[in-house]
Amino acid sequence: MHFLDDSLWPETQEKLVITAAPYGPEWEPGDFPEDIPVTMDQQVQAAVDCYNAGATVLHIHVRELNGKGSKRMSMFNELLGRLRDAVPDMILQIGGSISFTPENDGEAAKWLEDEARHLLTTLDPAPDQVTIAINTSQMNIVELMTADDIAGTSFERPALHEAFRNMVVPAEPAWVEEHLKRLRAAGIQPHFQLAHSAQLETVERLVRRGVYTGPLNISWVAIGGGFDGPNPYTMMEFIRRVPDGASLTLESIMRAVLPINTMGIAMGLHTRCGNEDNLWYGLGEKMTSVHQVEQLVRIAGELGRKVADGKEARDIYKIGEYWDSADEALAKLGYPPNRKPGQLGFTFHA
Repeated sequence: MHFLDDSLWPETQEKLVITAAPYGPEWEPGDFPEDIPVTMDQQVQAAVDCYNAGATVLHIHVRELNGKGSKRMSMFNELLGRLRDAVPDMILQIGGSISFTPENDGEAAKWLEDEARHLLTTLDPAPDQVTIAINTSQMNIVELMTADDIAGTSFERPALHEAFRNMVVPAEPAWVEEHLKRLRAAGIQPHFQLAHSAQLETVERLVRRGVYTGPLNISWVAIGGGFDGPNPYTMMEFIRRVPDGASLTLESIMRAVLPINTMGIAMGLHTRCGNEDNLWYGLGEKMTSVHQVEQLVRIAGELGRKVADGKEARDIYKIGEYWDSADEALAKLGYPPNRKPGQLGFTFHA
């Protein structure tokens, strides 16, 4: 992405798209009972409240009545159907892991098998987006969590902490290509959740080879433990390498979420918040998902950056668009074209 002299002026920036992640699949309901929705009514209400606060993308996981993360497609179908009625303007984004929480202490925290995750392309009603990981990687979500972060939560149990410390994201090349193919056939847009620049390079290769020829909506996921950490130098290098035609959301963990999001708002990027990413306002003081959304809206207001409504967010994300060829996708995204046979030297943007 390029920053010109006027790039930090709010009037030259896209409106801010705020993603809310209010379903906290890693937490148990008792970790934050005021904010972890359990019943279907509560899960729907969480979406309504986040939308009313200013969020236009909803990152979705589903819970069973016993508080466990649901792995049943029927539960996802039920929630999606109700959300289409309750928040018709929101972009509904399903978390591609489905549920990674261990069923019981001592069991592994793991993403579901390849074919189970492919079932997300058959949901009815279909979501607008499904998040997709690129390249198998470690996802140790507790590496950056401090004793203060986990105080009073289920993560204080050594067995559960260890389960999450060893979690791995499976995303082999054959699975990724097949999943992208099925998403396109279903009219669902992938949202690329990327751990570092090497994964961004793989996405570019998928575009150059014509495997994926649609809009690039990307999250830089700075949670450590196999992913980048919330280091501004690392962040800026990742931003530099994202093509101008992509949409980039910044995502981090715990009390790094707010400073990373604040930098993102100032730079014209997009943000994500909610109890899946962070429970805390400050040391020892919890903060609900809705209050986190409201906080970002206030900061955007101070910076003069307008917040997108549902229709504007759909336009920014180019929901429903796909292109016909690698050449067209490269041009739309702002990548230089593929090298032609016999061409020497550097390639240039059109």
